Amino acid sequence: MREFKIPLPIVRAVLDPVYRVSLHARMPVAVQRVLLDVASRLQLMPDGSVVQHLQLGGRPAERVIAETAIPGSRTRAVPPERAAGAILYLHGGGYVVGSLATHRSLVARLALETSCAVYSLDYRLAPEHPFPAGLDDAEAAFLELVGNVGYRPDQICLAGDSAGGGLAMALTQRLIERHQMTPAALGLIAPWVDPTEVPSKDRDLVINRAWSQACAAYYLGDAAATEVGYAPLSGDLIGLPPTYVQVDVSELLHDQCCKLVSALRGAGVHVRFTETRGLWHVAQLQAALVTEAALALSELAEFLREAIQPVSINDLR
Repeated sequence: MREFKIPLPIVRAVLDPVYRVSLHARMPVAVQRVLLDVASRLQLMPDGSVVQHLQLGGRPAERVIAETAIPGSRTRAVPPERAAGAILYLHGGGYVVGSLATHRSLVARLALETSCAVYSLDYRLAPEHPFPAGLDDAEAAFLELVGNVGYRPDQICLAGDSAGGGLAMALTQRLIERHQMTPAALGLIAPWVDPTEVPSKDRDLVINRAWSQACAAYYLGDAAATEVGYAPLSGDLIGLPPTYVQVDVSELLHDQCCKLVSALRGAGVHVRFTETRGLWHVAQLQAALVTEAALALSELAEFLREAIQPVSINDLR
């Protein structure tokens, strides 16, 4: 695998100025997007990753799979066109920044460790396209995976980080309410499930209060802040699929994630919750560089893999 591990203090020292500049509330959104795309080139993909560009729900998307080694041979085989399960991944970035490029490394590692096809969606971003544009795009993508690609809803996991995690949760609520479809599981990395909540701290290593509030306003547009799709934490949580939430204790979103986990458990949802220490907001993006981030992403991958391909009692004999 093309990766090398760097001590946490060094990575933190490098990332701090990168995020201070690129996620500054006064920085034009277009410039933020360019800076993050450029920085994403440092996030290496695993060897054998295969990226297919396509359209999903009318939006650009990527289907990422991992080649599999053929025993006793130097050749590698690409998994079948439609494997047993899939993951629809929704990237973070405050609904304003982020792209297929910024999250390609993370998505590729999920594909490798789950042995599933991972679909990454280029949903529309604010301020050009405020709520509910991104949610509409995510809904259309999921319905195409079911209607055209041929997956059953319970063969598809939804995953996302930060705003993408909030979007994944909002999509699940919409799928259950409008289409009576329930995904296999939710994998949420530091999900932003209530943009109306003002962070108690000024900043963490990655995001800051001023930037996040600007993103929340961009995304809201002319909609009402009471819309469940905008703040899914306020919506109905009963009937949601098994959910894994990961967050670092240092993050601005830590308290919100704790509230989410408590609310999910109160609604009878099976929840797994991991709180890391010493990482940062969506450190899983740097899994190729940081051992601790790689371990967290591996745990998420295991959860999603087991949701799609549960262990049979026969496999234990």
